Amino acid sequence: MKILVYGAGVVGSLFAVRLHEAGHDVALLARGERLASLRRHGVQLAEAGSTAVRRVPVPLTDRPAGGYDLTAVLVRAHQVGPVLDSLAGLDGDVLFLHNWAAGARPLGAVIGHERVLLGSPTAAGTMDGDVVRYRAADALTRRVAMAVGEPGGRLTPRLDRIVTAFRAAGINARATPRMDARLRTHAAFAVPLGQAARAAGGPAALAGDTDAVRGMLRLMRRNLAALPSPPVPRAFEAVRTLPEGLLVAVLRRFLRSPTAVHSGLSNTAPAEGAELERLAEQLRAAARGR
Repeated sequence: MKILVYGAGVVGSLFAVRLHEAGHDVALLARGERLASLRRHGVQLAEAGSTAVRRVPVPLTDRPAGGYDLTAVLVRAHQVGPVLDSLAGLDGDVLFLHNWAAGARPLGAVIGHERVLLGSPTAAGTMDGDVVRYRAADALTRRVAMAVGEPGGRLTPRLDRIVTAFRAAGINARATPRMDARLRTHAAFAVPLGQAARAAGGPAALAGDTDAVRGMLRLMRRNLAALPSPPVPRAFEAVRTLPEGLLVAVLRRFLRSPTAVHSGLSNTAPAEGAELERLAEQLRAAARGR
């Protein structure tokens, strides 16, 4: 399969390496300083806590082009507009693997509805300068599979081909229905969590402020109640139905856990804040359109 990986951050870099080493015809799209570093050193990978760096010379490009069977887009939600413009008029399927709460329609309106597939992003590590640092147990092979699906929820031959290619490359993927609802549900929970952690100065600081955690939980509940369809997975109904005091205690325990510490909740970069705000806008638009 000929694949363009659009975005050379943590997950994009790991995707490109896995697919390249599995024998696919892969190009990794990057620009600016990231592209210059990749041209000098290749994709640099290191397991968390290790000083050993592995360098993989993945083929590179600085612009999309036609002829790819699949373009996997791994950028932030607020960066999608320019990506869509650059992919309009080209051929091949496009899998959007990023946080997104606006549904498939605005994507297809630019590049063609028949080209769009949706997926849930996978957190896999951090950037340490130009080195991708990842925990071996988490990097694309986590027990919880990365969900990939058709906007209409069907299980199609192209979806099966993509999932099979990913799994053969060691990327744990699973064909999943109702991807629109899954992505909106994730945003309804993740946006209040991310914004509250940023405002508090990190997850541990947020855990120490019971009132802030309670306010965050109430916003999660409002977001879930405003969704145009039931949450996916249905387990998120528990956020709406379990007692507030119990959920506040559970959230505070999570915020103090190593999982929270090593997640994007500690990311203070402006791009993180811009993405959260874009997702919040999309949730508000979806609620108005109910």
